[in-house]
Amino acid sequence: MPRYGRIGAGLAALALLTGLVGAAPATAAPTTSLASAVLTYPTVAGTAVSVGDVIQASLRSGTNATFYSSTSGTTGIKCAASSFSAKVLTNPTAPGTATESLTAQSFSSCTTNVFGTTGVQSVTVNNLPYTTSVTSAGVVKISGTTAAPIQSTVVLNSLLGTITCVYRTSTNTLTGTASNATNSITFTNQALTKFSGPSLCFGTAYFTASYSPVRDTSKTGSPAVYVN
Repeated sequence: MPRYGRIGAGLAALALLTGLVGAAPATAAPTTSLASAVLTYPTVAGTAVSVGDVIQASLRSGTNATFYSSTSGTTGIKCAASSFSAKVLTNPTAPGTATESLTAQSFSSCTTNVFGTTGVQSVTVNNLPYTTSVTSAGVVKISGTTAAPIQSTVVLNSLLGTITCVYRTSTNTLTGTASNATNSITFTNQALTKFSGPSLCFGTAYFTASYSPVRDTSKTGSPAVYVN
């Protein structure tokens, strides 16, 4: 009996030890997962976009970039092609704010229905680069400086010859929205006020455009970029 008692005690101790060993991983396992960066590819919460990478996008298929004289009207300038390019400066852990430098933005294939004008020679974004920020909430903000304000120059053909209209924002900023659902950045009715130009240049130009898909062109295959 004592011999069996010792064996029984040994088995009980082994069972207790086994139970403790089996339970150890549960108490020792990490309680946190790897954090995501604000900008990732090719999925939400995917791989962090690298600092120095170039992000590019053109107009969402089937849409135009418009500079209309009112928020609800259709009088003004319409461009069938537009694109932008930005360099990533910082991309912190989410939630947070990533920063970029908007180095290029172009508009082409533009038409006008402004009374007295007959065509569009060019729409040019001046004073680049602009500082750009993207928050985890999807708020995109483009900012100019006192020395280099946000400015666009529109050159139109008119019945009286060529006219030049220069527009600036009153706040020196443009604000847009990033959407993961459509992989887009959209600007809606962003107001630019006439800085110089003749009376044919309307007083306020409301800028609207949606760019999609937004891609990291520094990576192989130019994967889509998402906001976290």
